[in-house]
This record gives sequence, structure tokens and C-alpha cells, in this order.
Amino acid sequence: MEPDQLQGRGIARAREEAPGGAAETLPDRPQAARAAATSRNGIVCMVLGSALLTMNDAILKWLSTGYPVGELMFLRGLFVALPITLLAWRDGGVASLRLVRPVGTIFRALLVVVSAFLFITGLKYLPLADAYAIAFAGPLFMTLLAMVFLGERVGWRRWLAVIVGFLGVLVIIRPAGTGLGWVALLPLGAAVFGALRDVVTRRISAEESSTAILAVTTLAVTLAGLATWPFGWLMPTARDVALMALSGLLIGGAHFLLIEAVRLAEVGLVAPFKYSALIWSVLLGFLIWGDLPDFWTWVGSAIVIASGLYILRREAFLRKPERSVPRSSPDPS
Repeated sequence: MEPDQLQGRGIARAREEAPGGAAETLPDRPQAARAAATSRNGIVCMVLGSALLTMNDAILKWLSTGYPVGELMFLRGLFVALPITLLAWRDGGVASLRLVRPVGTIFRALLVVVSAFLFITGLKYLPLADAYAIAFAGPLFMTLLAMVFLGERVGWRRWLAVIVGFLGVLVIIRPAGTGLGWVALLPLGAAVFGALRDVVTRRISAEESSTAILAVTTLAVTLAGLATWPFGWLMPTARDVALMALSGLLIGGAHFLLIEAVRLAEVGLVAPFKYSALIWSVLLGFLIWGDLPDFWTWVGSAIVIASGLYILRREAFLRKPERSVPRSSPDPS
């Protein structure tokens, strides 16, 4: 008997012996390979997007010692217009900027304004990696705020992860010792407002396009920065204008890559890779300023990241469509 015939009989027998008498569905290898490649591309986009965001923040930290935060927000916003224009053109032109829920979108933009102001101010006084480590508390706040504003149930496992994560934040800040001091509250406040932003995003993202949300947010940040003009701006040098332009292009490119990441792969798969930003922040902080996190910052960062990863994993598990939990049963998380 020919090898092909033997293989065909083996496949038929496997189908006949499948549990419940149902024919076993064999995987489509080319399709599975394409799906794996797409997922890998999503992960690459998330890692590269996180790298671009970190580079943008390194530039802002460098410039924040010589320019007011509001001026940086305004000038960077001007240069972000080019990437947004390209995104809008790709997504269908002006129609992609039409707002369905303007109140929610504008409110989200205002939250981003406050978060950006706090984080950039924090960058002025803190090492880059320390600011990132504290800001990674965002998913912890997101879990609590989603329970309050979105009515999501949080079980004991995620509550425990949130408590452990906040202990990690305390390890980084060390309020009772020789820690980072009051300036640590700036990126922590940015994390709170960032979590509120994500709650609002969950409410509006089903109806608003990513391009429209990004455009409104950029406009709000730019106008908020312009409003600080009467408080005293400085005339930037040509080199610094070039750095601000690069900052705008970096953040525009970063948002494009992050949007592509969640388009190409499941959020639960790519979201953990946003923590690669800590690696980039340590590398850039060392190369530019000679900063390295101390032992306790590493320990606290590990605790915060581990807690955030567990929350992301648990939420992805609870949202599996094939898994159904009776309404009367307690949330197993």
C-alpha cells in the first residue's frame, strides 16, 4: 500500500475515534502559521511602540530642565499633527475623525492633559526608570476604577494582586526612608488619571475610531499647553525645536504601532509586552544621565510588574467567550 494511502487511512481512523463520535478537525497548518506570524508582528509592534514612547519621554526629560512643561506640551502637539494626518488618511480621511460620543471623548482628552502634565513634571525631577516604575501602577488603579465606574466584579485573587502591587509601589517610593520624596506622587498621580482615561476609553472605544480619539486628545494637550503661554515661555533654540519635532514624530509613531499591536493580536497577548518600556527606560537613563535604579527600586518594580501581569492574565481568562459563569456563582477571580 502506498504511503499516501496509509496516511489517509490513519487520518480517517483518527476521525472515527474522536470523542463523542465527532470528526476531529485537523489544523490548517498554513492558516495556523499565518496566525502565529500575525501574533508575532503584534508583539513586535508593542515592543517597538513602547520603545518609541520611552524615547519620547527621554527627550521631554532632557528638555524639561530648560523649558516650561506647558511649552513642551504645545510644541510637541504641533508636530504630532503630521502622524495623525497620515493615520486619518489611511483610515478614510475626514470621515474617520467624526465623533459619535463627543462628551466622552473630550472628557478623556482632559484626563490625558492632566496625566501628561503630571508625568512630564515628574520626569523633570525623577530618573526616567523610577518614573516608569511608579507609573506602572496604572493597571492596579484600573482594576479598582473599573469596579467603581464600570460595575466589574473583582474577586479575591485580583484584590490580592492589587494589594501586593501597591506594596511594591511603597517599596519604590519608601515614604518613611530615604526614598524618592514627594515628587514620586507626580507619576503616581499620572497613573491614576491614566487609569481613569482607560475607563473612559472602554466606554467610548466601541463607537469612536482610534484616529478620532487620538486627534481630539492631541488637540486638547496642544491647547492646554498654549494656555500656559502667559506664565512665561522661552525662545527655543534650533536644536531644541528639532528635538521637539522628533518627540512629536516619536509619539505619533508610537501610537500607530500600539494601535497596530492590538489590531494584529489579542490584547491579552500583547499587553504584557508594554512592560518592556522599563528596560528601555533603564537603558536610556543610563546612557544619557548615568542613572541606574537602586536595589529597592528593582524589587518594587518586579512586584508591581508581576501584579500587573497577573491582573492582565486573570482578566483575559475571565473574558474567554467559551467560559460561562452562572450569575449566582461568585467571581472566581
